[in-house]
Amino acid sequence: MTTTSERTLVNYAVTDGVAVIELSNAPANTYSYEMMRQLDEAILQARFDENAHVIVIRGAGERFFCAGAEISMLNSVSPTYKYYFCLHANETLTRLEQTPKLVIAALNGHTVGGGLEIALACDIRIARRGAGQVGLPEINLGVLPGTGGTQRMARALPKNKAIEYMTEGKLMSFEEAQDLGLINYIYDSEGYWEKVLEYAKTFCPPNKASRTVGRIKRSVQSGSEVAFSEALAIERELQQLCFQSEDAKEGISAYIEKRKERNFTGR
Repeated sequence: MTTTSERTLVNYAVTDGVAVIELSNAPANTYSYEMMRQLDEAILQARFDENAHVIVIRGAGERFFCAGAEISMLNSVSPTYKYYFCLHANETLTRLEQTPKLVIAALNGHTVGGGLEIALACDIRIARRGAGQVGLPEINLGVLPGTGGTQRMARALPKNKAIEYMTEGKLMSFEEAQDLGLINYIYDSEGYWEKVLEYAKTFCPPNKASRTVGRIKRSVQSGSEVAFSEALAIERELQQLCFQSEDAKEGISAYIEKRKERNFTGR
């Protein structure tokens, strides 16, 4: 994923059907254009990887999922560079959001600024209890959350709450974020990563029809951005793909035969 002149800032590995994408830039896993480019490549790799049924994104270490963009980098480059940096970051996170595989954000530490923007582009967010805070405090730098933050936060929260948190630059605990619906689950610190992987594997064959999981995700993500009639058309086309799958045949047969177990294959 890198040239010989680049550091490895994003690690990619697949185990038991779960593709793990790890942001790795100590101490806070902040991102530059180089990291975003590597993240973009990892997302594409996971898309094409037939052994990857679910994607999990995490931060290296114990303290940070990601603290956003490197401020020192932003301070040293031209406004034109910053524009294209933000444009590419938006394209990368949109690619993640539109990938037809479930994406889980493992919030193992502080998730602020662009780190929360990455997490908001994921489908399910699981935090580690007591490990940090979340928020979009870019207002304190005199800029707005420019990697999709203003749009995804306003779709995840009531508009007035989204504006409140972004304009006041407030950080919130994982528990508060869960109450608002930004976080799905909070797992205890002990055994946190193992529990995240265990949860991710529940969406892999033979437990779930993983391609159908991905199509549900695509139907929601794409359908929510268009008119209702067009959204229904997207749903119908994705349903037709499901009907043609081996997993639909297995699921329907198991129901008819009154079998509790399903042997899904992801095909």
